[in-house]
Amino acid sequence: MPQTLDAAEVRNWCSLALEALGREREEIDAINVYPVADGDTGTNLYLTVESAAQAVEAVFAAHETGTSEPGPADAVRAMAHGALLGARGNSGTILAQLLRGMAEVLAAPASDGGKGGDGTSGDGGGNRLAPALRRAAALAREAVAHPVEGTILSVASAAADAAERAALDGAADDGAATVRAAYAGARAALDATPGQLAVLRRAGVVDAGGRGLLAVLGALVQSLTGEAPAAFPVRHRRYEEPAALASAESCAAEDGPAFEVIYLLEADDTAVARLRKRLDRLGDSLVVVGGDGLWNVHVHVDDAGAAVEAGVEAGRPYRIRISHFGAAAEEPPERIQRAVVAVVPGEGLAGLCAEAGATTVLARPGEPPASGELVEAIRRAHAREVVLLPNDTELRHTAAAAAEQARTEGVRVALIPTRAAVQGLAALAVHQPDRRFDEDVVAMTTAAGATRYAELAFAERQSWTMAGICQAGDVLGLIDGDVAVIGADLAATAEAVLSRMLAAGGELVTLVLGEDVPDALADRLERYVRDGHLAVDTVVYRGGRQSAPLLVGVE
Repeated sequence: MPQTLDAAEVRNWCSLALEALGREREEIDAINVYPVADGDTGTNLYLTVESAAQAVEAVFAAHETGTSEPGPADAVRAMAHGALLGARGNSGTILAQLLRGMAEVLAAPASDGGKGGDGTSGDGGGNRLAPALRRAAALAREAVAHPVEGTILSVASAAADAAERAALDGAADDGAATVRAAYAGARAALDATPGQLAVLRRAGVVDAGGRGLLAVLGALVQSLTGEAPAAFPVRHRRYEEPAALASAESCAAEDGPAFEVIYLLEADDTAVARLRKRLDRLGDSLVVVGGDGLWNVHVHVDDAGAAVEAGVEAGRPYRIRISHFGAAAEEPPERIQRAVVAVVPGEGLAGLCAEAGATTVLARPGEPPASGELVEAIRRAHAREVVLLPNDTELRHTAAAAAEQARTEGVRVALIPTRAAVQGLAALAVHQPDRRFDEDVVAMTTAAGATRYAELAFAERQSWTMAGICQAGDVLGLIDGDVAVIGADLAATAEAVLSRMLAAGGELVTLVLGEDVPDALADRLERYVRDGHLAVDTVVYRGGRQSAPLLVGVE
C-alpha cells in the first residue's frame, strides 16, 4: 500500500478526483446557495480539476519518449498550474489556490527540508502532507478578500488541523493515516457548515464548495490507500419550504452584484496588490490566486467593464469570462430547438459569431479549450440540437469527446470537422435553424468544405518547410495547414498567398486581422483582389488578440 505521494499517485489522485466530481457534480450544483445561488459549483470544480488532470497528463506524455518518469515535484507543480489556468467560479478559484499551497510544500527540494512558503517543513512524502494541507489552507484564506466561516475555507482549515493532530499522535511518517485524518476532519467541518452560515441553515444544505473539496480529499485517500472513504450523505433542502427558499434566493440574487467576472492576468505582485484594493471597492466575493507573474482573478460586480479595465491597468488580462446572475433566480428557460457552438481564436471573432447567434468558446494561443469547456458551452447553449464547430484540426478529438458527453445528456450533437475559423464562419453563414437538422448540417458542412483556409505567421527559428528553408523572423504563408510561401514582408506574402488560393477560383475572400495589424494591410489586400479578380468580393473582420496576424478564407 503506497504511503507517499509520488508522481504516479498525484496522477491517480487527479484522475480519481475528476471521477468523483463527475459523479457528484449535479448533487453539488443542487446545493449551491452561497455566495450566489447559481447552481454551478459542482460544474466549476469539475472543470478546474479537469484542467489540473490534463496538465499532469501532459507532463507524463512529455516523458513517454525518454527513459525516466516525471518526479513528484513536476507532477504537483503541473497539477497546481493546470488548476490555476482552468479555475472556474468562486470555489474553483479557491481550490486552485489550495492545490498551489500543497504544491509549494510537496515540491520543495529535499535540501530545503520540504519547507513551504510559511516555513513548514518535512523530509518525506508522508510527513509533508500535514504541512502541505496547512500551507494550502493559509494561502486560500490570504487569497479571499473577506474570508467567511462555513465555507470551503473552514473545511480546508479543519482538514489541516486534523492532519497536524495525526502527525503529533505518531502518524508523521504515515501518509495514509495523515490523509484519512484530514478527510475525517474535513467531513466533520462540512457537516457543521449550516451552523456557521445562516443561508446554509435556512436552505438545509452543507456548503457546496466544501462538499466538492471533500470529494477531492476523498480521492486523495483512495489514491494513497486503495480504499475509497464512505460517501458523504447529500443534504438537500430540508428546513424550509421550497417556495420560501426560492423567494429567499431570489432576494439574495437581486441584492447582490449582477455579474461574475473571471480572467487570467499577467502582472507583478505590486500591480496585483493595487488591483485587489480596487476590485474590493467595486464588488464582493473577490478571490485572487496564483503568483510568479500569473494570476486568476474572480469577483462579483455590477460594473463588469470596470473590473476588466482594472485588470488592463494592472497587466494583461485574458480568458475573460463574464456571467450574468440574473438567470440564477429564475426558472430555467425552455430549451431552444437548435444552436451552434463555435471555438474561436480571438475576441473579435467571438463577438462576430455571438452576433450570428452562436455560443462561443475562446481559444488562446497555446491554450486549447478542454473537452469540459466545450461540454459546458453546449449546456450553456440550452438547445435540443447543437452543431459543434471546433475550427481547429488539433481539437478534433477533444470536440468528439465533448459531443459524446453531451449526447449522454440527451442533446443531439453534430460535429462538423472545421479546421480553421474561416471555415466556421462559412458554415455559420449558411446556418438556418428552421430547416431540418440533417439538412442544416449538410449545408454547413458543404460550406465549410468549400472554403480553403490560410494564415500568416512569423517563423520562430530556422526550419525546413514544404516551401524551403525559413529563418527566424520570416513571414510564413500556410495554405490548408502547409507552408506554401516564405517572405520577408507581411503584405507581400499575403498577396502571394491570395494569388495561389485564387488561382483555383473563388467568389469570396475573408480576411481576419489580428489585434496589431493596421487597417492599411486590409485596404491593400482588398485592392489586390479587386484589381486582379473583378468578380471576387472581399470581407474584412477584426479578430482581436489571436495567434496569427492574418487569417484568410476563400470560398
